[in-house]
Parts: sequence; C-alpha cells; structure tokens
Amino acid sequence: MRPERRLSVLFPHMVREPGELLQVAGLVRDSGADRLWMGQSLTVETHQALAYLAGAGHRIPVGLSVALMALRHPYDAAAQARSLAVLTGHPPVVAYGAGEPEFATALNGAPYSRPASAVAEYIRVMGRLLEEDRVDHRGALFHVGRMGLPRLAACGPVPSPVAEIGAGVLRPGMARAAGASADVAVTWLTPPRYVRDTLLPALSAGAASAGRPRPRVATVVHAALDRDGRSALLLAQLGAGGHLRVHHYSDMLRRAGLDVHPSDPVGSARELVEEGVFLYGKPGDVAAGIRAHYEAGIDEVVLNPFAVAHVHGMDAALSDVREILAEFT
Repeated sequence: MRPERRLSVLFPHMVREPGELLQVAGLVRDSGADRLWMGQSLTVETHQALAYLAGAGHRIPVGLSVALMALRHPYDAAAQARSLAVLTGHPPVVAYGAGEPEFATALNGAPYSRPASAVAEYIRVMGRLLEEDRVDHRGALFHVGRMGLPRLAACGPVPSPVAEIGAGVLRPGMARAAGASADVAVTWLTPPRYVRDTLLPALSAGAASAGRPRPRVATVVHAALDRDGRSALLLAQLGAGGHLRVHHYSDMLRRAGLDVHPSDPVGSARELVEEGVFLYGKPGDVAAGIRAHYEAGIDEVVLNPFAVAHVHGMDAALSDVREILAEFT
C-alpha cells in the first residue's frame, strides 16, 4: 500500500548525458513515485536538465536538493523556479543551501559568516519575488530595489503553479532559520531519531517565532538491495564517503550519537548501516526502514541509489528502486 507520506527518487549524480536522465524520469512517471529530485549539477546545470525533461515529454513534479545559493542572485533563483513551474505544470520544490565554505569563498571571496541567516534571507527574498508584484529588500547580503518578476507576457498573464521554497537542513541552527522562512526542510544522511528529537523541535520553534506553519521535511535516504556480489559496508562507504569527509555532516552524525569520523571510513560506513541511515537489505527490509523515517515525522523520503549506480551502473540502481517502490504499491 502506498504510504500517506511521499516517496520520491533522486537522480543519483551530476548529469553526464540525457539518456540516463530520461531513464530515471520514466521510472518516476511509470512507478507512481511522487517526485524526481536532483542535486546541484555543474555538468549539465540542474534547472536546464529538468527543463529538458519537460521538453522531452516528462512533465513530472521535480525538486532540487540542494542548489548552491552562491551561484545565483535570489531574483534569478525565483525566475528559475517559476520557469520550472511553467514548463513542468507542477509546483517544483527548490531548496537552497550555503554549501561548503570553500565553495562560497571561491565565488564570493569569503564564506558566509552566518550561513543559517544567509540562507534564511535568500529564501525569504525568493519567496517574496514569487508572490509579490514588486519587492524592495535591502538586507545584510542581498538587495532587490523595487522590482519583481514580470507577471504578463505579450499574450497575457504568465501561468505557473506556486513553487515550494526549501532550505538544506542538518543542524538545529539551520533548522530554526528554515522554520521561520522555508516551505520545506531538506535533510541528507539524517538518522530518523535525530530528525524527530532535534530537527523537528527546532523547525517548530523557528516557525512559531515567525507565526507560520512548520515546514514539511523531505529526507534524502541512501538505499540499496542485498544482492549477490554486494557488500553493504562497501556501498555505504563509497556512497556516503564524500559527505562523511565534510565537517558539517560528520558533526551532525556525531550529534545524533553515531561514532563517525573522516579518518575511519570503514567504521563510519558500518555506523550508517547499523543505524538505518544507509538502508540495505531485501525490499521488505528497506521498506521497513523507510517507514521508520515516516514514524519519526519525516513527510517525504527521497530514495538515493547513488552507491549502486556508482559501483554497479544505472540499470542496477533503477532495478533496486523499482523493487523498493513496488513494496508500497
């Protein structure tokens, strides 16, 4: 039976060529998955890749998890989000994050001194541009001088479903900021109990401070099926190792009680598998892990087959995803 909460699919890496993208979009369309998500792609840029899908006939719900705000002004981000809404015919979810300090420094000359505040300001400005005819904003980081997105074309009003604006969330400070400003909080590698006990209260507190509803939570979850010739620890190490080497991910996982460290990739991978952060097993086992995320209060699980795609290829990854989704039909 399909869960009351949402179950979606992540395109597992930066776009190399359009054939794989069409494969995954077709799976989302035909399986009844709720949404196709993509991360920030710098080979074929994410918005353009999703627009290509719409032009190729795959007008499906889409999401970005998580785009890097250093790449564009909030005005351009709002225009890109509305473009996806018009082209796909569905409200996109567009989540932004500060990214690694080195990336922001390389583009802006310095890291964001207060990343949570920077993200909150960014997505507030985006939201206003999507909703208001004219915005006058002079903030700590961003400026919009009495202008808005065009609402009329030569042939009449511009139609578009309303986009959902999200923020990448890992730790309580960002969760409070997102609670006050975002429609969706997008998390990666977050143990279910950590979302329940730490992030949800912070999101609720932020929302209460702004007098608005708490954002819903979408969590990207690594998943792989137990098949001959596979190792759960190797897949977890290869699939999540890049994130484990980044400070804010390893710090979040240690706050959640996991014994992880960049210097111990094997032990860290074992922790991810044992704690249900990297889901591995038969289809029913993975489905049970997904349900544990729902029980923790997570509204949308986004299946991430990156490890299998990386080691065994895209066809094997999509076979896993089909079998997992079939557990909910």
